[in-house]
Amino acid sequence: MYDVLRADRCISVNSLEARVPFGDLDFVRYVMRIDPKLKLNSYGMGKYLLRHAFEKDAILPDEMLWQQNAVFSDAVGHSMVDDLKAYAETVYTDEAFRTGCRKYAYCPPFTKESLLYRELFEKYYPGQAEMIAGFWMPNPEWEGCRMDDPSARVLSNYGKSGV
Repeated sequence: MYDVLRADRCISVNSLEARVPFGDLDFVRYVMRIDPKLKLNSYGMGKYLLRHAFEKDAILPDEMLWQQNAVFSDAVGHSMVDDLKAYAETVYTDEAFRTGCRKYAYCPPFTKESLLYRELFEKYYPGQAEMIAGFWMPNPEWEGCRMDDPSARVLSNYGKSGV
């Protein structure tokens, strides 16, 4: 449900094969030997060590190397995510939201946005919700990841992209 396995599920369901960057076993062994404290996002920039590794050789222009990329959950762009949330607020009153959520015993929606997605899902795949293992959310076992927003940009360790 998390990280590369989530990407693999999304792609594989469409009969495609993902080529995950940096999946080379020698590279993985090398990275696993790095002090875990250095790999935490304490720099205010995701993938800092990877970016820093390419900095000296100027292989990539700085504006590309240091750009803040959208995470998997927001790959369509922050403005679209915000627009969808705002749209969901116009579709459901608070009462309609509570009533709508009660229709679903399995993985009931928890925000107006999630109710919007659930109703779209049910329109095209009626009664098939249990084929989905659960909501794709940040891993709640990670510190600071118990939330009701699937967007990684709201995580405390996401850095500048949350802005």
